[in-house]
Amino acid sequence: MSYDLLKGKRGIIFGALDENSIAWKTAERVHSEGGTFVLTNAPVAMRMGQIKTLAEQTGSEVIPADATNQEDLENLVSRSVEILGGKLDFVLHSIGMSINVRKGRHYTDEKYDFTAKGWDISALSFHRVMQTLYKADAMNEWGSIVALTYMAAQRTFPDYNDMADNKAYLESVARSFGYFFGKEKKVRVNTISQSPTATTAGSGVKGFDGFISYAEKMSPLGNASAQDCADFTVSLFSDLTRKVTMQNLFHDGGFSNTGVSQEVIEKFE
Repeated sequence: MSYDLLKGKRGIIFGALDENSIAWKTAERVHSEGGTFVLTNAPVAMRMGQIKTLAEQTGSEVIPADATNQEDLENLVSRSVEILGGKLDFVLHSIGMSINVRKGRHYTDEKYDFTAKGWDISALSFHRVMQTLYKADAMNEWGSIVALTYMAAQRTFPDYNDMADNKAYLESVARSFGYFFGKEKKVRVNTISQSPTATTAGSGVKGFDGFISYAEKMSPLGNASAQDCADFTVSLFSDLTRKVTMQNLFHDGGFSNTGVSQEVIEKFE
């Protein structure tokens, strides 16, 4: 169903890789709600993914940008405003990568060059994106910026590795920058703490399948899918959530407030 929630709104969507990714599903949903946008991803991810297909489906342009590169971001923001015909109303930051995880290094055996690079890509890039938007005065009043995160920022999940630290930093940036963006420009900044989701990025974590089924058994409403997350993101981009800012919003079927579920008890009895 479509409600025209984003009619006339413009934005940038980072991180659509393939049809499993949350950013991809969000782009489709934004399109169905009447929003227009520019798609962007790192040049290396663009070679791996199918972003051009999504661009065709949604009538969007693709601008490659490395979110850790200042020139790339400045070019992305100015060209997006030009292509879309005005200031932006929404931005989705869906970027995360840990080289320690990729290279199979345990949390107690981090290679700090890898850690720094992963932090730059996954967390500091959110500050960079917002600072670029802020300095260029590229957001309309009552615009909305959303980044995707995970509950490992608050609780320990042994195999989530240094991504947990990256997500904690990302959530802090949302609060800190959210204050200034709200005060100065009436722009809201939030993070969505999503259920474990079967995306290309998520599946890289060891023991992921077992964890997804555990979370499913723990959550009273079950896990939130990538499609559910796209719907929730659209609600945060819309004018219906104008006074929601600096929040980390758990979108996880109730997992974050459940101590234990009946199914889990039965499994261990």
